[in-house]
Amino acid sequence: MADAGDVYMSWRWVGGTSARGIATLPRDQVREVLRQLADAVPDPARPERLRYVLTEGALVDPDAENALAQALSRTLVPYGLAVQLYELSQRGIRPHLRIQPSPRLAQVPWEIIALDPGIRLLDIADVSLLAPVSVVRAPERTARRWADTGELPVVAVLDPRVPGFRADSELGSVLGRPSASTPVAEHFGRYGDRLLPAVTDPVELFRRTDTDRGWLSEVLRAGASRLVYVGHVTAPAPESGESEHAELHLSCTTETRGFAAPNRTHRPLSAKDLLLGTYTLDPTPVPGRDLWPMPSRVALIACESGGDLRFTEALGLTTAALSAGAELVTATRWPLPTDHAFHTLTPTTTFPLQAAICAVDTAHDSPTPIPTLLTWQRTRLSAWRDTPTPENSPLLWSAFATVSD
Repeated sequence: MADAGDVYMSWRWVGGTSARGIATLPRDQVREVLRQLADAVPDPARPERLRYVLTEGALVDPDAENALAQALSRTLVPYGLAVQLYELSQRGIRPHLRIQPSPRLAQVPWEIIALDPGIRLLDIADVSLLAPVSVVRAPERTARRWADTGELPVVAVLDPRVPGFRADSELGSVLGRPSASTPVAEHFGRYGDRLLPAVTDPVELFRRTDTDRGWLSEVLRAGASRLVYVGHVTAPAPESGESEHAELHLSCTTETRGFAAPNRTHRPLSAKDLLLGTYTLDPTPVPGRDLWPMPSRVALIACESGGDLRFTEALGLTTAALSAGAELVTATRWPLPTDHAFHTLTPTTTFPLQAAICAVDTAHDSPTPIPTLLTWQRTRLSAWRDTPTPENSPLLWSAFATVSD
């Protein structure tokens, strides 16, 4: 897809099994449906709207959500493609749609699009995002394949303590007070010796103060199968044109060298750091891909961690991970409500965010990460249909998208 006033779209079927297609998506229709979507998801620039989004927004009301899903379909799925998908579904064939959205469409939750009031795209197809060719075909990129690295350690950075920020502040705890009985502690506790950092009690995985960029570089260079990060990401606004300033918040202090500006006593790890390494910082610079060589599979579970896809020049965290060797990255399209937000603003007593973290990590540890994650999303869609409560709504589970090479 390409933005040029209207949105221009083309599609083809691998192996030529069906006819190719092209379409033009009218600008005004696209603009209106994207306005409706933006109104339904959290906005980091307007945190006060989270109560509305979680209790009244279109993604937590079953009738409004279905209407939005149908509007997305009418606007973004050309008739010719819809017919091809319907014919495949009638033959019992589930295609894998690999979508390369234009920047304007980067936040669209393709999985929940309603081709019919009772049929979602997720019901009849597997869906993932296609990484830009300029990234995956770069001559200096060395992809690490799961078949070769799947037995290596799993690196987990789980709710690291950000220097200078209290647990209840803007860069404070995402998961709340650590406890051995929480879903994420029980989940990661099962890994035993496979997990880094090495701990004797899974509670020690959370709110650590030593998971900084130096430690991350050391464990990644030693070899890893996967990286899972749960914490904070600060994404620049798309109109800034500076996707490389997306920031991952580890335990780095201001004494740490890097391209990001200090924030209190903390220096974030930016996408620019991951891309450039110590270029211009050292007389003999080391490229970012050598300092932080990414494993085959990377999960960035944080607010708008996939936000670089909203930029014409996608140079953010997702792109940086792919450039440094990842073959797939699961990230988020918009900010994620925390379990604390669900507990405070809705009647639920469950842990929707922790359940999502476990689901993403389970998918990444499987031989088929994309289908496994989509199977979980289908179970969440089924729960939403049966019990349309905020914790079951697409507001959380359709925020996740996997980008692969």
